[in-house]
Amino acid sequence: MSTHAAPAKTAKTVPFIERHYFLLRRLHSLSGVAPIGLFLFPHLTTNSSIVWGSTLNKGKFGDVVAQYGSDAAGVATFQHEVDFIHNLPALVFVEIFVLWLPIAFHAILGVYFARTGKSNVDRYAYQGNYRYWLQRMTGYVGVAFIFAHVSSLRWGWTYGGLLPTFDAAHAASSTASHMQDGLLGTTIAMLYLISVLCLVFHFANGLWTAAITWGLTVSTGAQRRWGQVCAAIGVALAIAGTSAVIGFVTLDPEEARQVEDQLAGQAPESSASH
Repeated sequence: MSTHAAPAKTAKTVPFIERHYFLLRRLHSLSGVAPIGLFLFPHLTTNSSIVWGSTLNKGKFGDVVAQYGSDAAGVATFQHEVDFIHNLPALVFVEIFVLWLPIAFHAILGVYFARTGKSNVDRYAYQGNYRYWLQRMTGYVGVAFIFAHVSSLRWGWTYGGLLPTFDAAHAASSTASHMQDGLLGTTIAMLYLISVLCLVFHFANGLWTAAITWGLTVSTGAQRRWGQVCAAIGVALAIAGTSAVIGFVTLDPEEARQVEDQLAGQAPESSASH
């Protein structure tokens, strides 16, 4: 009985991703570190300014602090940061080519790698395997969150009224009002916090694996030390995200709006108009 060897795979029969797997893995790693980091660091720094601004910028916004108290410095700082971002030159270009396209590339490849990879959680109880599983799950949550968050704030998509739009001229007061709007506001605040923490884990753990992917941490000791740095970055970002939510849910929206109007040179509106 004759036997026939299976035909050897040629470059034309091997799928594109398999042919360029080495390169695509590294580009996937890089596209996760850069755009997600560019999203998280300024985003969480800006949002948490509602808290740290009350302490660090009292002198800078002395007029409103004297009238409304130290919380007014946080409101003023947050409004200043939002105005800076919205007035960036070529903001749409930055969003498309620095944020959206790299995140789309990272997400599409990430889904492919996640669907074709195995974490071995059931077979091996190693921490790294659980991190691999969490990396996949937080990636799914992160992509959905970034799209929903930016589309509601920048493009005004409310998804049937489930998500709020954003009043850039009254940044702190509109955010606080939405997060304090009964059960819906509480749900939005909790989903925001959970989603941000998922993104923080995905980013911090991705930094750790990126160093391995790029051959920067070869030894076990180097991986452990870099892991400690990544964990510290993750904790710092998690604190920023958590403090931002706490700051907005405890802020007085009416007083914040008066501060914003005063900063804009407008006459403060009466509470009856809101």
